[in-house]
Amino acid sequence: MSPLIRLSASFIALMMAMGIGRFALTPQLPHLLSEGQIDLTAAGLIAAANYLGYFIGAVDAMFSRRPEQVRRRLLGGLWLCVVLTLASFWANGFWSHLLLRFGTGVASAWVLVMITALSQPLAAAAGRPRLGALVFAGPGLGILLTGLLALGSNLLGQTSATLWLIYAAVGLVMLLVILPFLPQPKANVAPPPNPVSCSHPGIARLGLIYGLYGLGYIIPATFLSQMANTQFHGQWQADLFWPCFGLAAASGVLLVSLRRQKPGATRHWLTATLWLQAAGVFACLLGNGPGLALGVILCGTPFLACMQLVMQRSRELAPHATQRNAGLLTACFAVGQLSGPLLAALSSHFSGGLQPALMFAGSGLLIAGGLSLASVSAARGLCANDGAPTVQR
Repeated sequence: MSPLIRLSASFIALMMAMGIGRFALTPQLPHLLSEGQIDLTAAGLIAAANYLGYFIGAVDAMFSRRPEQVRRRLLGGLWLCVVLTLASFWANGFWSHLLLRFGTGVASAWVLVMITALSQPLAAAAGRPRLGALVFAGPGLGILLTGLLALGSNLLGQTSATLWLIYAAVGLVMLLVILPFLPQPKANVAPPPNPVSCSHPGIARLGLIYGLYGLGYIIPATFLSQMANTQFHGQWQADLFWPCFGLAAASGVLLVSLRRQKPGATRHWLTATLWLQAAGVFACLLGNGPGLALGVILCGTPFLACMQLVMQRSRELAPHATQRNAGLLTACFAVGQLSGPLLAALSSHFSGGLQPALMFAGSGLLIAGGLSLASVSAARGLCANDGAPTVQR
């Protein structure tokens, strides 16, 4: 089967698992709050449960080495995203939403790690690394789709329960379309029994950067719809911010994919995306329409591009351990994401708003950009001395 078809299926898999399974909570928060199911502090805890599940799923995926384990988690994650989104139709109140979001967190992490581990080597082997990079635009278009569906639902006066049902139906259709075309795991998809340890210093720094990135972006990404809803008093204009965020994210992946591939340039691009997001987070502090619009552009455009660049940097440092490092980095990312909503819940509880949490998040992104800029390629040189291959993309 053509690699292009399998990469397209990978794109749609991330579009569904991340856009619907993972990020559907964001456009639903204004509904859940207005319906009295939860308050803002509870929303932060529900989001944290989602990211705790994401962390557990990433750690589990990191140790899934046999092809049947990889395939089981990929298919299980995709099906769980649909089933748990459908179950949300009947959820009402804090605990039911918390448990369901925890489950979708596990499922979406399985899909992200497995699709990353399967699609990127497939694209490289076919001589189409740019197409592999474009797979990461899938979540952006998934966010765009969920945002437009939320906008339509709001205009028609539908409840959150109806919107969960719509999301589940759309996810099921997407899953059934791609099932025959998903990338197939092979016997060598897992890393060797004793991965080269010299990649650890560079990967450890990258993990810290990715964790700070997760903490930094997740607060506006989770509460953007609610901030816009508060600013526009529930009017339909508030529902435009989330699909615009998704469109900006997909555009950012496209822009980064088209850049000239120069040796050592990845970390400079990564630094730029982190600092742009920091500026976007600080723009959200303005709290008005222009500030939120600027936040959408500056946070949204680098959002998935940053994820793409981190994974590319990981492959440059340790091309022999794609799945292991994808799982490790996703786990670091999930720890940062888990910290973000907890910080938001504390901020909401003690200050009545998200401003302190946003200040902390933006500062974390500034630090992450500094770490990226200061990073060196010592690990790559050590690997070369041990005879391990190095890759420049």
